[in-house]
Amino acid sequence: MKLIVGLGNPGSRYEKTRHNIGFEVIDELASRNGVKLNESKFNGLYANIHTNGEKAILLKPLTYMNLSGESIRPLADYYKIPVENILVIYDDLDLPVGKIRLRQKGSAGGHNGMKSTIQHLGTPEFNRIRIGINRPPEGMKVPDYVLGRFSSDEWDNMQSVIQICADACEEWMEKSFLEVMNRFNSNG
Repeated sequence: MKLIVGLGNPGSRYEKTRHNIGFEVIDELASRNGVKLNESKFNGLYANIHTNGEKAILLKPLTYMNLSGESIRPLADYYKIPVENILVIYDDLDLPVGKIRLRQKGSAGGHNGMKSTIQHLGTPEFNRIRIGINRPPEGMKVPDYVLGRFSSDEWDNMQSVIQICADACEEWMEKSFLEVMNRFNSNG
C-alpha cells in the first residue's frame, strides 16, 4: 500500500492558495478515482483508491501546514506503510511557478510542513513532488505570499501542473519512483 499526501491548510479561506497546491493534486486524484475524502481520522481527511492494481491512500492533513507530520505519521503507522511508500506533494518557493521536481529525499528547505513531516517520520528519505510557486515580490512577506491566491494566468498554468502531478502519482502506482522521477523531471 502507498500513501500520497498533499500538504495544505484546511478551510475555505485557504482554497486555491499557493500553499494549498498539494491539496489540489489530492482533489484531482480523488476526482479521477471517483472517491471522496470522507474518512476523518489521524487529524486528516483520506480515502482509499485502487489504480493499476495497486492500493493507495490519499491524505489531506487537517493539522494546518506547520503540523502536517502529526497526521502523516499516525496514518502511516496504523496502515503499516513503509517510508519508501510515502509521497508528499507541496509548494516550493525556490522553483518558478509551475515547475515541478520529483525527489526521493531532501531537506525541508525552510518549508514548515516538510519540517514537521521529516521530524515525525524520523527521516528526510521519502518521495516528494515539489511544485514551484516562485518567491514573493520584493516587499511582500513570505506568509502573505504563500497564503495568497495565484494570478489568473498562474492559475491557468497550475491547472495543467495539477494534472501532470496527478499523472505522476498514478504512474507511481505501477512503476518505481525512480522511473517516475526520471520521466517527469525530464518533462518538467
